[in-house]
Parts: sequence; structure tokens; C-alpha cells
Amino acid sequence: MAYRFELERELDSLGLLDKAREIHTELGENAALSYIRSSFRLLSKVYHPDLNPKKPERAKETQQRLNEVNQILNRMSDGELIELIGKNLKVIVADKKKKVLVVEDEFGLQETLRNIFIMEGYETRIAVDGRNGYAVYRQFKPHLILTDVVMPEMNGIDLVRKVRKEDQKIKVIFMSGFFGIKKLKQDLDDEILKHGYRTLSKPFKISDLLDLVQQYLDEPG
Repeated sequence: MAYRFELERELDSLGLLDKAREIHTELGENAALSYIRSSFRLLSKVYHPDLNPKKPERAKETQQRLNEVNQILNRMSDGELIELIGKNLKVIVADKKKKVLVVEDEFGLQETLRNIFIMEGYETRIAVDGRNGYAVYRQFKPHLILTDVVMPEMNGIDLVRKVRKEDQKIKVIFMSGFFGIKKLKQDLDDEILKHGYRTLSKPFKISDLLDLVQQYLDEPG
């Protein structure tokens, strides 16, 4: 059936299919179904033109594409979708993707970074502050943490220090528009000097971020 082939292609290009298969293996059919259907609802909201005034045409095109794919999803029964997710399930290797944890308290930036990393083939989780980031880290065990520095509850520096008690080789990129804040600057400089962490000043180009992440992850641990 042509529409099933089209859906499989779109799910794969959006980075959703492999994750759905991982969830299927770990948690079962219902969890995988919920992931697929809820992800499209979320992406439709993220790419709504009203939320992307700087790039309305790109948002409109993406929104239209997501709506078309969602129409195919709505035509498929749960059984058909499970069959699609289960295709080649045995050959999926759950840990083949590098894992990135994004810790950022700005909602729009959270979702943007999450979607970009997923599209680039990374397994990605987001957290809203340092305290939440640590909880997600404990479950997710990422290869790299991309974290804001100035956040409520727990700042990025304290988060990384806490994580390092469990993983001394964790790779970290600090991002912030406030690297000059005196009370954090000395602590941040110490962390960077001692552990070789990277920094990225806001605002930054997505291409620079992706290049930095790829180069950093390719380095020996």
C-alpha cells in the first residue's frame, strides 16, 4: 500500500521510527503507538506559523507536511501501525545512536534543539532546569549534556558537578548568553580548565552547534 510506504519514509526522516521501535522493544505496543501519535501532535504545535514569526514560510511548509502525514496516520488502524513499527524490529540496535541531553529553561529553545538533534539522528531528551536535568540523566545516561548555565532550581555548573560524581567522563557543552556574570565566571572557568568542557555563546548558529557536538562526540572519551 502506497500510503504505508509514504508514512514509513516520513517517520524515518523525522527520526521517529527508530525511537518507536526502541519503545516497542522496551515497553510494548501501546507505548510505541502513543509515542508516534503524540509526537505528531507536538511537532504540529512546535512548527505552527504563529510560533515561528521569523520563518513563517518554512513553518507553514513543515506544518502542511505534518498535517498530510497525520492524515495518513488517522487512516491507519492501531494494528496496521504496529505492523509498520514492528517491521525489521529484530535488527534495530537500541544503543546505536549517540544520546544528547538538552537542559534549557526556555521552552521554545528546548523544543527547537530537541527536534534538530532528532532530525540529525541523535537520541535526545530535554529537561527544564538542573534539578530536572539530573533526574533525566539518571534514567537516560547520555553521552553528552548540552546545558544552559543560568537556570532556576539548579544551575548548569552544579548539575554537571553532580553528574560527574557518577560519570567522570561525561562530555558537556555549556551554553549561555551570560558567561560574564562574575559569581559564575570563576566556577565556570575552573570547570572548563579542569575537565575540557566546551562552551557556546548565545545566540549561536545551528551549524556551529552541530559541528561542535559531532567533533566532541567523535573524540575519545
